[in-house]
Amino acid sequence: MSVGSILRAALGGALVINAVPHGVSGVQGKPFPTPFSDPPGVADSPPLVNVGWSAANAIAGAVLLPKRDRSTAELIAVFVGAITAAAVVSYHFGEVRQGRAGLRGRGIRN
Repeated sequence: MSVGSILRAALGGALVINAVPHGVSGVQGKPFPTPFSDPPGVADSPPLVNVGWSAANAIAGAVLLPKRDRSTAELIAVFVGAITAAAVVSYHFGEVRQGRAGLRGRGIRN
C-alpha cells in the first residue's frame, strides 16, 4: 500500500459516483450538465452525451479501483472519495438546477 494507491482508490470511487447522475439522466432521456456544455458543468448536454460521459467515468473509475488484496486504507479511500464526490456533485447540481452558478459561483472553474 502506497500513498499513490490510496489516491487512485479515492479517485476511482469519485469517478464511479460521478457516473451515476449522468447515466441516470441519460437513460431517462433528460438533458443534464456535463463538461462539454457551454458553460461547462452548468448548461445542459443532450442525454446521449450524458450516457457517454457516464460510461467514461465508470470505466475510468473501475480501472483505478483496487482489484485484489485491497488494504483497509484503500477501501476507506474508495468510500471517502465516493462520499466526497457525492457531496460536491449534490451541491453543484442542486445549485445549477435552481438557476445558480454552483461551484462556478464559488470561484471554482470546471
